[in-house]
Amino acid sequence: MLYPELFKSLEQVRWDMEKDIPWDQFDASRLSDEQAQTIRMNAITEWSALAATEMFLRDNRGDSDFSAFMSIWFFEEQKHSLVLMEYLRRFRPELVPTEAELHNVRFEFDPAPPLETLMLHFCGEIRLNHWYRCASDWHTEPVIKHIYKIISQDEARHGGAYLRYMKKALVEVGDGARAAFAKIGVLMASARRTEKPLHPTNLHVNQALFPNDTVQSRLPDPDWLERWLDLQIKFDGEWEKKVVERILHNMSLLFEHTFGTVQELNRYRKEIMRRLSPAAA
Repeated sequence: MLYPELFKSLEQVRWDMEKDIPWDQFDASRLSDEQAQTIRMNAITEWSALAATEMFLRDNRGDSDFSAFMSIWFFEEQKHSLVLMEYLRRFRPELVPTEAELHNVRFEFDPAPPLETLMLHFCGEIRLNHWYRCASDWHTEPVIKHIYKIISQDEARHGGAYLRYMKKALVEVGDGARAAFAKIGVLMASARRTEKPLHPTNLHVNQALFPNDTVQSRLPDPDWLERWLDLQIKFDGEWEKKVVERILHNMSLLFEHTFGTVQELNRYRKEIMRRLSPAAA
């Protein structure tokens, strides 16, 4: 069981909203209206961890260890939303999200294969870590720069925890887990080939609600994410390269097989599928 060890390690590095955020360093002259609006959108987006947690608990009823870890992940993700809202409450109160706006991103996700979902969120944590680091660089106001740096570190730790559960799945499930992880790894490392950013909050998850079944589609400004990435924080090819390299590096560690490119990971995926074919037949 991984939960007790993860609880202990994450508890040791947990930050305090009052003590570890330098609220007294706020500089109003260095926060633009444009920047403040992006903080508002990220606060609402982070609130969607509530819906994701409900999905994880539903689809992992047979795994009490992972479900217990959700208590940590959910707490820390909701804390991200809370600290962004606290920033707005203190310095731009007119932009604090309403309860209705927050509730709008809580909706049911269709059931999905748990291992593929695990890998999807692992890659999502890597991507979010880089998005927030890039956002910290873009912002000019010192307090929000510090906040984005802190929550980016949380996302990296969450990715590490997910990786532990993926390693556990390899032992328990074998090639079925390898196939699931490689499949999603190829998808998430190929984001530059897609029109929209590949992240769990931007994927369709409820067929009955389509096309309003992504977290981003249910925000007050559904188009903000692409604008934030492309025109504001400028998450360019160099940043995307870092994301891909991080995914491939972790897949290399997970599978004990070196992947320098997405194509190499895809060839590995096909090899695993060939191994599974006789069993499926």
